[in-house]
Amino acid sequence: MAVSAFTPIIRASPSPSFTLSTSQYQSNFIRTRKVKPGVLTQRRYLPPIAALSDPFVLEIAETLEDSLPSSSSSGLQKLRDFASESLLSTPWPSRKDEPFRFTDTSFIKQSEIIPASSPTSPESSNHISAFEDTQSLNLTIIDGYIIDSLSQLSGLPDGVFVGSLSSLSSNEITNRVLEFLPSSEPGDLFWSLNGVGSPDLVVVYVQEGCKVEGPLRLRYISNEGSDKVSKKLPVSNPRVLVVVEKGGEIGILEEFIGGDGDLSYWTNSVMEIAIGEEAKVSHSYIQTQSLNSAHIKWTSIRQEKSSTYELVEVSTGGKLSRHNVHVQQVGSDTITGLSTFHLSAHSLGQVVFDGNIKVNRYAQQTDAGQLTRSLILEPRATVNVKPNLQIIADDVKCSHGASICDLEEDQLFYLQARGIDRQTARKSLIVSFGAEVIDRFPTADLRKKVELHVKKLLDPVVPLKVTSGV
Repeated sequence: MAVSAFTPIIRASPSPSFTLSTSQYQSNFIRTRKVKPGVLTQRRYLPPIAALSDPFVLEIAETLEDSLPSSSSSGLQKLRDFASESLLSTPWPSRKDEPFRFTDTSFIKQSEIIPASSPTSPESSNHISAFEDTQSLNLTIIDGYIIDSLSQLSGLPDGVFVGSLSSLSSNEITNRVLEFLPSSEPGDLFWSLNGVGSPDLVVVYVQEGCKVEGPLRLRYISNEGSDKVSKKLPVSNPRVLVVVEKGGEIGILEEFIGGDGDLSYWTNSVMEIAIGEEAKVSHSYIQTQSLNSAHIKWTSIRQEKSSTYELVEVSTGGKLSRHNVHVQQVGSDTITGLSTFHLSAHSLGQVVFDGNIKVNRYAQQTDAGQLTRSLILEPRATVNVKPNLQIIADDVKCSHGASICDLEEDQLFYLQARGIDRQTARKSLIVSFGAEVIDRFPTADLRKKVELHVKKLLDPVVPLKVTSGV
């Protein structure tokens, strides 16, 4: 078992970049002052060069394309074309690639990857969520497809749209949303595969000055899967674009769960968020998918002047789980906070954190920091931590720190001296370790349910024997 926590405290540059893999981390705030906004350049499309392509990647892309309906909106087709082009020169990642040096993706590559099909009877999915709140705004997505019959969107304020790109009736909002498709720069291989294979685009649009009360819940359910002895790996590609105009505010809760049992499947999800001047987005993210699944998530954020973005994440599921977070600040007085807790509840658990903060020469008076804290609770568990700072400006305050250890014997002795058995004491200390992150979720009900979920996972796996971490 491996657990870690990371806290970057960043008053950052106009283009800091965070790449977060399967680690537990906590992060505080990123503020930018006196920042000269960056300029995004347009990318010219180049003709395809199939000879430079990875055959395995092309095979997946072609399978995904063949599974989708031929008709789609012009905006979605533009995204697919852009993603397809980037795949022509993007190989499958290996340990020789620095971002994947400690991440083994062979579980996916050795499987027979098949696109998840459109749900035929979504009403049979009664196991919506352990964190379900039927009274809140919510949109349900099963295997990448929006299911209106299981969603609750009544009560949205005027000026807010949540739904499929294809269902947008306002030309003004459609044209505004299409300005962000595709991105000026592509993400990694999995970002591109999502762009090729996403059956639709979920749009969350908040007009200028509009504030949404209460969180919007996006519930992702992986219903289609194979048993663990099968080589088949159904893949879904949900994609969400959030656009919050100047002065707007919204809270978003993403929750990823699986269907019944320990099925094998691959969720390859992308969320892109554009935050206007003085706007605010509060982002909660919970991942509790099957321990035989692959979960790969890409979150890309672009912040304008005086905007705020806060992420709180708890991730406990997946045989392979990876979250790439990329934040670009393009205006001054920008605040970004990242707080994450990951739990790998397995004796061979592996945790990887690769955090990179870039401060360019115009980002004077940037204040940035990272702190990663990790627990190794089994002798064969591993933690790989690589915090990075790339600073060109000369008037900044930037720092990073990391610690890796087992639970403290003094703390265990203190609890045992008060009549608490060793196993219960260990579980209590692990839960307390993650409490700093869990306590940042927006509602008390959600915090309590997440805490109970973590405790349930720890019950059968916390060892009686204490081992030292490396």
